[in-house]
Amino acid sequence: MKRAALALLVAIVLAGSAAVFAGDQNFTLINKTGLTIDEVYVSPANDNSWGEDVLGRDTLANGEKVDIKFSRKESECVWDLKIVDEEKDDVIWEDINLCKAEEITLLYQNKRPTAIIK
Repeated sequence: MKRAALALLVAIVLAGSAAVFAGDQNFTLINKTGLTIDEVYVSPANDNSWGEDVLGRDTLANGEKVDIKFSRKESECVWDLKIVDEEKDDVIWEDINLCKAEEITLLYQNKRPTAIIK
C-alpha cells in the first residue's frame, strides 16, 4: 500500500515538474501604451534576431488585449519583447521572465517602456 502511494506521489511531482520545464511562456498582452500596436515580436534575451510577428491579428489598439501562445516547446524563460507602432517606431522591453508571467501590461510614458507583470 505504501509503495503505491509513493509511486502516485512521485508521478504527481514529476508531472508538475514537467509542466514547469515544458516552456510555458504563453501570456496575455495588454496594451496600455497609448499607441496602436501593429506588430509584436518576442525573442529569447540571449538571441540576436526577432523572428516573426506573433500578434496574430492586424492591430492591437490601446486598451485592448491579446493572448500570445507559443507553438513550440521552449525551455528559455527570459525573453525580450518588441512592438512596432502605427508610425513604424520600435519600442523594446527587455528581460521579461515569461515562465512567471501570465499577464503583461505594456506601458510607455515619456518615451520609457515599462510593464506590469502578473
